[in-house]
Amino acid sequence: MHWDWQVFCTSTLSGETTACFGAAGDITYLQWMISAWGWTVSVAVIGFAIALFAGVLVGIARTLPVAPFAPVVWMATAWTELFRNIPLLVQVFLWYHVLPVFVPALGSVSSFWLAAIALGLFTSARIAEQVRAGLQTLPPGQALAARALGLSVAQVYAKVLLPQALRIILPALTSEVMNVVKNSSVAFAVSLTELTLFAMQAQEETGRGLEIYAGVTLLYAVTALSINRVMALIESRTRLPGMVGAR
Repeated sequence: MHWDWQVFCTSTLSGETTACFGAAGDITYLQWMISAWGWTVSVAVIGFAIALFAGVLVGIARTLPVAPFAPVVWMATAWTELFRNIPLLVQVFLWYHVLPVFVPALGSVSSFWLAAIALGLFTSARIAEQVRAGLQTLPPGQALAARALGLSVAQVYAKVLLPQALRIILPALTSEVMNVVKNSSVAFAVSLTELTLFAMQAQEETGRGLEIYAGVTLLYAVTALSINRVMALIESRTRLPGMVGAR
């Protein structure tokens, strides 16, 4: 087996080996891979931001008292089951091919945003379940005491329950952030040149699949490990007294 790492210093235009960072207008496969990495990270960041915002709201809604908030609880449950039980790739295709037929305005939305939205909503269902579980682990007496002190339902969640629940579920959120990075690979299906699509196209053009996929795997691993370390630092800084030490 012969490794040829010079493939990354090959021009995507002429096919000739040149400097790893080509001259103006002459892009190498290394530059293309770094650009694809940027798209992967961008989709993941936007997707996770959508997922965290929607997931926290839906998770809270699922723990509201049923009597006065029954419709809200029902809609939150429906949201979770809908987005959790439809495969992510199918959801991407729905946003890209189907929904623009019914909502023409979506036809002018870039594939980047459609992929990020699909990824974010899919992940929001998983985060919602984690938030719900985190809230339900807290003693019910805390909410009752806060209500007795005159706090509204919104204040109880914002000032008492949610800050604790988010700290409790940080390890699970770490896994979700890394999953978002890996799941961002489905964006290749809507022609977004992220790492997976880059690998497929570069391998076909160069015939050097070993080197191309090794480079892409390394970037995925570096991204995931960096996220793990950052989340571990956040966990250690925000850990509640009595909780197990950070990893």
